[in-house]
Amino acid sequence: MYAQMVKTDSDRLKSLDEMTPEEREFQERIGRGEKIEPKEWMPEGYRKTLIRQIGQHAHSEIVGQLPEGNWITRAPTLERKAILLAKVQDEAGHGLYLYSAVETLGVSRDELLAMLHSGKMKYSSIFNYPTLNWADIGAVGWLVDGAAIMNQVQLQKTSYGPYSRAMIRICKEESFHQRQGYDIMMKMAFGNPAQKAMAQDALSRFWYPSLMMFGPSDKDSVHSAQSMAWKIKINTNDELRQKFVDQTVPQAKYLGLTIPDENLKWNEDKGGYDFSEPDWSEFFDVIAGNGPCNRERMNARVKAWEDGAWFRDGLVAHAEKTASRRAAAGIAAE
Repeated sequence: MYAQMVKTDSDRLKSLDEMTPEEREFQERIGRGEKIEPKEWMPEGYRKTLIRQIGQHAHSEIVGQLPEGNWITRAPTLERKAILLAKVQDEAGHGLYLYSAVETLGVSRDELLAMLHSGKMKYSSIFNYPTLNWADIGAVGWLVDGAAIMNQVQLQKTSYGPYSRAMIRICKEESFHQRQGYDIMMKMAFGNPAQKAMAQDALSRFWYPSLMMFGPSDKDSVHSAQSMAWKIKINTNDELRQKFVDQTVPQAKYLGLTIPDENLKWNEDKGGYDFSEPDWSEFFDVIAGNGPCNRERMNARVKAWEDGAWFRDGLVAHAEKTASRRAAAGIAAE
């Protein structure tokens, strides 16, 4: 079904018969599972959807360094400090892979960051929540990176080649991130009563924001149908959220921690857990810029951009000077 439909400006999916020859050929390639490469023809809507999704993903990786970077100097042991430092460094690399991928679509990194700083582009809502103590770092690794992996594994099969290839390495590194978070939670949950209480508190505060990471429910999502028709997405928001809950509940039980949901119960008929929906009004409020740390996060990113202007200017000046010298010497540009 998805391989035969594409969305129109009227928010409707049209059939192959309604498409132009180029659109039809493109959609048939998608249906065959072929990868679309940067220099190949693509619908403008496909390109814009990719810019929005990959751009927001890249921004999320960069902004996502802030809640954890704040704890590098306060990690309880040298080993934990080294592990967290490596994790934050990985997130910077993920941002680099993704910015490079989205640049193949004809938009510059400067343009993407300008859109982030002006509020025209978003990042994952989860990073607008504070990390109040060390147990929160465990919860972020376990829940937030666990949700990220659930969402990103499918993207290894996405139809756009550069995005698909970037996700292969990212997913491998995210698996390490999830494991180190769960290891922290194990140490806390199996520690003294005060440590276990901290672990429970962190789980209670990050549970519903983690469920929100998959995006709004399918009935309220304005992008899912088209993204799945183009195989930019492989699974719906609700499908991924269900898989995350089914995977995470047994892990919480092993830790002796309680999921903060009175309606959570195993449903034998569907082979998964029934659970409460997040407060979507909170989700949309955070996305609109009214979360606990929205202003703090954005101010930090804008300050980093402005403080680094001298370095970027120096790089450009050096590149221009080098190019001028090469031209004067009659050396062709590589």
